[in-house]
Amino acid sequence: MDEPIYMLTTTDNPWNPFTNYDEWDAWDRTNGWHIEPDGVVHLGYYTSAYLARVANVSEEISPAQYTRAINDAIFEIVKLNLTGNYKAVTEDDYENWVPVKPITK
Repeated sequence: MDEPIYMLTTTDNPWNPFTNYDEWDAWDRTNGWHIEPDGVVHLGYYTSAYLARVANVSEEISPAQYTRAINDAIFEIVKLNLTGNYKAVTEDDYENWVPVKPITK
């Protein structure tokens, strides 16, 4: 059986990362926040960069191993849930999805 494809998102991101990745990513980079170990505060979640730091992937692994490694990293992030709003989603989660207009500040 093939490994399901998961994406990592935050519960407050109004965009579907499967069909509107560019909009999802732009929103993700300009909303939320994180603090570096040296105390520097950055705006934006940068979820893709976070996933890339956690995932144990290389060019030498097969596509199936790559998918498994990404999924493992996603579930590790969701388990730790440092911001309290990370979640793993599949394309089926967006079957009846309608974008939510972001709240402007």
